[in-house]
Amino acid sequence: MSIREMAAVLRRRWYVIVPAILLSLLAALHLYRSVPVAYQSQSSVALLDSSAAAKLPPAFGNPISNAGGALVVTADVLIRTLSGADAARELHSLGVTDPYTVGFAANTSGPLLTLTVTGTDRAKVLEETNTLTAFAGEQLNALQAAAKVQPAYMVQTAPVVLPQTPVPQLKSRYQQVLGVLILGVGGGFVLSFVADALTAARRRRRERSAAESGGPGRAGRRRSRGRHVDATALLTGYLALAFFIPSNLTLPGLGGVGTPANVFALLALFWYLATWLTGRIRPAPGTRLPRVAMWLLAVSVLASYVANAGRGSVRKELLGADRGLIALLVWVSLVVLVSAGIQDRARLDVLLRRAVVMGTIVAAVGFYDFFTATNIADSISIPGLSSSVPQITTLDRGAFTRPRSTTAQPLEFGGMLALLLPFAVQQAFDPARRHLRAWRRWAPVALMGGALPLTVSRTSIIGALIVILVMVPRWKPQRRWTAIGVLVGAVACFKVIIPGLIGTITALFASFLTNSDSSTQARTVKYSAIVPYLDERPLAGRGLGTFLPELYFFTDNQYMLTLAETGFLGLVALLFLFLTGIHQGGAIRRLAGGESDRELGQAFFASALVALVVSATFDALSFPMFAGMFFLTIAAGGSYLGFIRRAAPKPRSVEFPCLPAGQQPPSPSPRPSPAPAPVR
Repeated sequence: MSIREMAAVLRRRWYVIVPAILLSLLAALHLYRSVPVAYQSQSSVALLDSSAAAKLPPAFGNPISNAGGALVVTADVLIRTLSGADAARELHSLGVTDPYTVGFAANTSGPLLTLTVTGTDRAKVLEETNTLTAFAGEQLNALQAAAKVQPAYMVQTAPVVLPQTPVPQLKSRYQQVLGVLILGVGGGFVLSFVADALTAARRRRRERSAAESGGPGRAGRRRSRGRHVDATALLTGYLALAFFIPSNLTLPGLGGVGTPANVFALLALFWYLATWLTGRIRPAPGTRLPRVAMWLLAVSVLASYVANAGRGSVRKELLGADRGLIALLVWVSLVVLVSAGIQDRARLDVLLRRAVVMGTIVAAVGFYDFFTATNIADSISIPGLSSSVPQITTLDRGAFTRPRSTTAQPLEFGGMLALLLPFAVQQAFDPARRHLRAWRRWAPVALMGGALPLTVSRTSIIGALIVILVMVPRWKPQRRWTAIGVLVGAVACFKVIIPGLIGTITALFASFLTNSDSSTQARTVKYSAIVPYLDERPLAGRGLGTFLPELYFFTDNQYMLTLAETGFLGLVALLFLFLTGIHQGGAIRRLAGGESDRELGQAFFASALVALVVSATFDALSFPMFAGMFFLTIAAGGSYLGFIRRAAPKPRSVEFPCLPAGQQPPSPSPRPSPAPAPVR
């Protein structure tokens, strides 16, 4: 469906879209005028140790201040006390009736607390903040008095930031108004196409009845003017935005999921819904598996979102859960557009070729970053976009700069290239591309494969090894030995051209095997740290996108992060998604009739296996470019499997003993002539 056709549908169903827009505008105006402006005031309080606390208990000292050996523990005790129901009732009796929060001050590791009060009366908010600040000191003294702490050993509170003049919080108000507008316009858009689909179905029934009764029927559909837009064209736009706009540049307020590519994918989902509702497109047979796997993942994410809403999360976690839903919609859009939106295998081949070409350009930028010791993405600035990763800098390991090209991190750069490398190899060997010059076929393989060691990371090397171990043994002996010789020559070239790189990578794996690497030790320690959060909510987790590093810690493991955020339901759904990709690759290889299709199935198998393994080395789905390429390749595998199944010969059965039309029976093998009878 083209843009002109979509506009024509909206014009025909103006009686649906226009009232929806008017109602949403009226509702937004009413909300803007009726919802009062919220004001917020903050103060900061520091805990000061007593002069006698240097004498440790049990002989002397303050057991509260020395609990754990740091005042941070005392601050945590005070935060929990002020957040309790008893403190809330006492504050209410003192006049603090508006919502308040107490927590550690941002970007600090010491006993510094931030007290916040939010309300609609500016003067009252300031007065309540003063009351809350004084009450914090009184509660700390009461806690220590209840513990029979001598006055000389008592911890004191000292306001370091006095209650600030309340400032209006207009952002939340505008977000509510914008949410009503988006809901109204989006609902009117969908209802317009639903009404058009129902009208078209009713018209087709009338025409069918008229044809059966011999009456005059209406002529065929009016030919569409304008260029036809298909799913491949839209996905090409997504790939261009994903590859060529640095993935750390996002729309303000949306975090890492607000990349232009993700926003474009959401708009493309609306296009698919409109095209599907008007009957212009139907999912191809045999392509349901990736959508079923995506449905299971969506159920687990929605369950975790409900669980997060019922556990009293802080504001950052609530915003993170909302961003998790946006990420889920982006993933669903990619899977649906590829597996159900592409109806022609030739267009699917075009999409994969374009993905490989664009990935090759990203790899070439990585070479530039490595040899110039810079990050070209740092110099890219787009009006209206801001960096979701504060103070992103060039990363080094040993004597080498780790390139990230247009990705947010070298791990994402290496993981994304490892996903696309099998398809670059398959396309280089594809007989349909033999007419191209050799450099055009093999440049993507050389640039992608060569960029992987430059990241100086175990993730990239593991991904490259998986691709080699999966694809090379399936080749014929002549090609296999040639590939092994090329790989050995490539290692020798790296050793000569970039001295020390191979040794640095070897040392990385040696330290990993001996558990002497600091990064490996930090990751293994975090595995046990995840257990308390898992015990708290084992089934549905805490909510996708809520396990934020600024509130908790980095996991550097997608499986650990999935357990914490979506529980065992999410982990099972994620593993099913990985296994779906592996199954699709194996099924394509088994059912394919030609060598090129069998190698394509092996490429899907290798790519899915890479995603399965490297997800244990970093939080893969937290990075938009890697996540986008993963879901795109999973959906492409399901679409290819559908094409292969429909083209495969149908076996004979008792019900259908004859071969389908167009299928030739196998040539019978010649039977030996019977031996002549002996002459008597």
